[in-house]
Amino acid sequence: MRRKISEYIIESLIKLSGFVVIIFVFLIFLFLLRDSLSLFRVYKVGEFLFGRNWLPISEPPKFGIVPLLLGSIYVTVGAIVICVPVGVAAAMFIAEAAPTFLKHILKSLIEILAAIPSVVLGFIGIIWLSPFLKNTFHLNTGMCGFTGSLLLAFMALPTIISISEDALVGVPRAYKEAAFGLGATRWQALWRIVLPAASPGIIAGVMLGIGRVIGETMVVMMVTGNSPVIPTSILQPLRTLTATIAGEMGETVSGSEHYFALFAVGLVLFIITFIINFLADSFLRRARV
Repeated sequence: MRRKISEYIIESLIKLSGFVVIIFVFLIFLFLLRDSLSLFRVYKVGEFLFGRNWLPISEPPKFGIVPLLLGSIYVTVGAIVICVPVGVAAAMFIAEAAPTFLKHILKSLIEILAAIPSVVLGFIGIIWLSPFLKNTFHLNTGMCGFTGSLLLAFMALPTIISISEDALVGVPRAYKEAAFGLGATRWQALWRIVLPAASPGIIAGVMLGIGRVIGETMVVMMVTGNSPVIPTSILQPLRTLTATIAGEMGETVSGSEHYFALFAVGLVLFIITFIINFLADSFLRRARV
């Protein structure tokens, strides 16, 4: 009887925690939506979403988020191009090729990488990476989208490697044994059997890594140049959605159009990250089936 009561209490607390998280997310959405609507009462939604100029202190002010959106896309796509092949290859090596002692060392190092604060990576970007890229590519400044992409790729790698490695290890051993029985080599079994079977989990890891990248603030604010203009190349200074909110929120007057515009930017960012995490969760569910 006592055991049943304990199980009932624990089960109820777990359910309550789940409901509380859902309520928090819903309240955050309502909070952002309320202040965003305060902007859209005096500023057109179309000009906000498709405007090419972010000039919040000009007269009249302009709150077009296209430069900020493109800045986020440039940095995110650059990071994905770098971190996805490296992360998946590292996961394949750890899961299938590395000796046991090396596997434990690499997994520990990956956990340590995930614990490095983003502000530390930002300092490394300012002091070392930015001058190096400036001299290497003969740029006017090393504070550009490519610098941000490199550091964001570094930040996304632990997530991609960990989840992809779990997905590869979770593939039933019978798959590989059947491939070996048909005469496949170790590489053929890994590339043609194990990797496709683990693809939902790998894609989920990539999606969560993208969510980590697009939501990062400190690094992009420190190393991308903070220039709210439409970038034509990833080697130019740019500004992202997150850096705009973090950089300007302390300078705005509470209740002003600029203040509400930053909440509208936050709402756009919330919707983007929600969609990415929803897709990642869908792939994870498919991987567990």
